[in-house]
Amino acid sequence: MSDTDPPLVEMTGVTKKYSGIVALSNVDFTIRAGEAVCLAGENGSGKSTLIKILAGVEPRNAGDIRFSGVAQGALSPRASADAGVMVIFQDFSLFPNLSVAENIAFSTQLSAQGALYRKAEARRIAAETLKRVGVDISLDARVESLPVVHKQLTAICRALAMDARLIIMDEPTTALTEREVKTLLGIIRRLKADGVAVLFVSHKLAEVLEVCEKVVVLRNGEKVAEGPATEFDSASLTRAMTGRDVAETPPDPLAADAPVLMKVAGLSKDGVFHDIGFDLRAGEVLGVSGLLGSGRTELAKALFGLVAPDTGTITLNGAPIPLGDPLKAAAAGIGYVPEDRLTEGLFLDQSIQRNVAVGRLDAYDRGAMLDLAGLWGEARDWLKKLSVKHSDPEAPVRSLSGGNQQRVVLARWLARGPKVLILNGPSVGVDVGSKSEIHDIIQALAHEGLGVIVISDDLPELLATCHRLLVMKGGRITDEIIGTDTDETDLGHRLAS
Repeated sequence: MSDTDPPLVEMTGVTKKYSGIVALSNVDFTIRAGEAVCLAGENGSGKSTLIKILAGVEPRNAGDIRFSGVAQGALSPRASADAGVMVIFQDFSLFPNLSVAENIAFSTQLSAQGALYRKAEARRIAAETLKRVGVDISLDARVESLPVVHKQLTAICRALAMDARLIIMDEPTTALTEREVKTLLGIIRRLKADGVAVLFVSHKLAEVLEVCEKVVVLRNGEKVAEGPATEFDSASLTRAMTGRDVAETPPDPLAADAPVLMKVAGLSKDGVFHDIGFDLRAGEVLGVSGLLGSGRTELAKALFGLVAPDTGTITLNGAPIPLGDPLKAAAAGIGYVPEDRLTEGLFLDQSIQRNVAVGRLDAYDRGAMLDLAGLWGEARDWLKKLSVKHSDPEAPVRSLSGGNQQRVVLARWLARGPKVLILNGPSVGVDVGSKSEIHDIIQALAHEGLGVIVISDDLPELLATCHRLLVMKGGRITDEIIGTDTDETDLGHRLAS
């Protein structure tokens, strides 16, 4: 399609209000066939609202939308899908108990005449679509058994099987390793060459700038910047998103006489990790990184007792910690913030303050009664200390942005006064401003003498927060690096080699 053809999608003056609150204000947006556009902005900037309007999920209050030059009235999900607009959300919306072939061809089978499922036709459609993107996934594999990157590719193939012309990818790299991200970006380039447009929403700025021709930035519901991707770098894009400069500085040097806080020796679990040993000193931030299957997450869980090692020892201030017992680990002073805060870290339908207070019930036990005034007061104090942005502490925690939800999980553990805090993916799925603030919290905790272990494959995050880095491969620690002795390129090579 040439530049003289109308844009695939053209939005002019689009406005959306919720009960008088402006979510989008007079926003213009265009995307052409074969173009990749980055839609950037912090949580609450209006990105999700714009996507929902394009997908026909939410109506606009004002403004015009055209698909390939044709004016659209009230959009519905069916009308958007018929125009080739497909959204791949973070959860992929797949059927976990069905096969890859069944997931890819499901919608085409529904739209076909007749009510019978045609297995041979479904396999043909799925095989052709997988070949189109150049990936090899077993057609018979159950989706629930797939790694995250293959689930994502299955969702992309399902969209292509439905004749997608615009694929909207919401935070597509959040749960992917560096190698998997490269695979995904390669497929996005292939889609572009095939004439498919991609609207790419991501907090990982380097990846966005690598694959997109154009960047559109929203802030507080307004479009505040737009231009070729070549005109942006991480600093300028962050400035446009937040309205301020967000600098990442490495941590202050660790005191030479800082005592050993935690000692791990000979920790092994058959087929998962082997002979893990390290010391963690008071005030130290220790990074642990590795590719998918390296054993880094299993190690994090083992340190907190969620995984029971076969052999080895963990001591805290010289006292042994029972293996495989999270209650005793927590009682000894070890805290764990999981990577998936939505399913493992929060009670989503409970209030914000209850999510903080749940870790302190014992401290306010008064026999048959709870000192609720004291419990709620302490919870609110922690919400204030960690600058959790909320309208009401009694609101459900699911109403918060990702960055604020992460602060709530941190507040729960900090209220318990831990000696060691294990953070598994501390900034996964949070915007750039919140990410920087979480990094500041990590450094502040270290200054207070906590030992912090950061499990992450976000290389800039590791370099910004950690005094020392451990690299894991195949369940073993293969490298130990002082944070100031490496950079992103060197660290990436160590992980991939």
